[in-house]
Amino acid sequence: MKNSFILICSLFLTAGLSAGNFTKDTFKTSGGQLEITFVGHGTLMFTYAGKVIHIDPVSQFADYNEMPKADLILITHEHGDHLDATAIDAVKKENTEIVQTQTCAEKYKGTAVLKNGESGTFAGLKVEAVPAYNVKHERAPGQPFHPKGTGNGYIIYFGNKKVYVAGDTENIPEMKTLKDIEIAFLPMNLPYTMTPEMVADAAKSFKPKVLYPYHFGNTDTNILLELLKDEKEVEVRIRKLN
Repeated sequence: MKNSFILICSLFLTAGLSAGNFTKDTFKTSGGQLEITFVGHGTLMFTYAGKVIHIDPVSQFADYNEMPKADLILITHEHGDHLDATAIDAVKKENTEIVQTQTCAEKYKGTAVLKNGESGTFAGLKVEAVPAYNVKHERAPGQPFHPKGTGNGYIIYFGNKKVYVAGDTENIPEMKTLKDIEIAFLPMNLPYTMTPEMVADAAKSFKPKVLYPYHFGNTDTNILLELLKDEKEVEVRIRKLN
């Protein structure tokens, strides 16, 4: 009962947070400044060239009635900690573009759909959908937490910088073919996504200049820092994204 009370209080306090309460990092690009707001778990917000891009907005992690309205919303997959219709409705405006998977579109209608390998231009930004799935971790024999072909990771082009938001995935072969990624968000939450060793393996393969582990729950991020301490081409940044 005590733990339940603490959880309820925590969710209540988190839900009251607006954009001004979150940690932010900024990057220079050829098209101007990119600002990344670290909302929580798998939820992010990007601000670039006067546009606001929300990734997997979820009411548990912010009060979306108080967040900046979206020019673009990207949804990685249909699970409730990534697809939240209430948050989407709160943050969208009349001309907001929403991109999601086919499985998501069965739950939230009237949006653009990108399948793995497809791309398009939305709110003036090029967006590529790449695979996101489990190879090892399963909810039951033969039933991966995230089956191949149902979830998306996204590569978003901000001027001359490519940002990769992996979604819920493991260090799949397709990830290791990525090129010229400036910033990567890789999930590190067992049993649903990757171990620190899997994240390190992925980072060593495609070498993002900046790596943010996200969606990491109670995983010890110091393990990842240790695994990548000699990988000078990859800067690991830890933010509050558990």
